[in-house]
Amino acid sequence: MSGIRRWTGLTKALTDVALVDARRLDYYHALEQEHASLVLADDAVTGLRQALAGQLATDDELDQALGASLSP
Repeated sequence: MSGIRRWTGLTKALTDVALVDARRLDYYHALEQEHASLVLADDAVTGLRQALAGQLATDDELDQALGASLSP
């Protein structure tokens, strides 16, 4: 096998691996995005349930939880 054929074969193999890895990376990014959406939705449902149960935070508790200070 000539050097050029070997090089072409190697280049094709590396290109195929890169395409598979890119697809796999896209898949994992999609899974990560879906997971983040599910976590946000779950937190929203939890917050709504707490609000309906009357478990509300005072303004001071909210400021403290958010690290907000009233001083200018």
